[in-house]
Amino acid sequence: MKRKATLALAASVAAAGATGVALAAPASAATSPAAVCGSGYSVIDHKALTGSTAYLLWNSSSGRNCVVTVKTTSVGTKTRTGAYLYVQGSNPISDVDDYAYYAGPVSAPAAGKCVQWGGGTNNQWWYSGWTHCS
Repeated sequence: MKRKATLALAASVAAAGATGVALAAPASAATSPAAVCGSGYSVIDHKALTGSTAYLLWNSSSGRNCVVTVKTTSVGTKTRTGAYLYVQGSNPISDVDDYAYYAGPVSAPAAGKCVQWGGGTNNQWWYSGWTHCS
């Protein structure tokens, strides 16, 4: 009898784990920073934060930077999340709202210019100094 109970419990745990993995797969596929920014972008920098990771991407063909902030906690629940990009000589741009998975993309031409970038969630926000001058 004890063995049957153990097997039933193990089957329940396995089923719950499999369900969690199946539900998480679409979110992780949709939150690839390069997929969010679009074709031709590659990650050139990132900042791991409490609750999210901010990514800076570059597209060498278009000369554009892109910023995406991907949530690492409260994923699937709408919480304050933001992405920020400031290209030297231009106005800063940002995307801040209640998002379930990520904020952004925010992108702008940046060839030959320095950028400030960042983002975060209510857990932690971060902004770079002038960097990635090309």
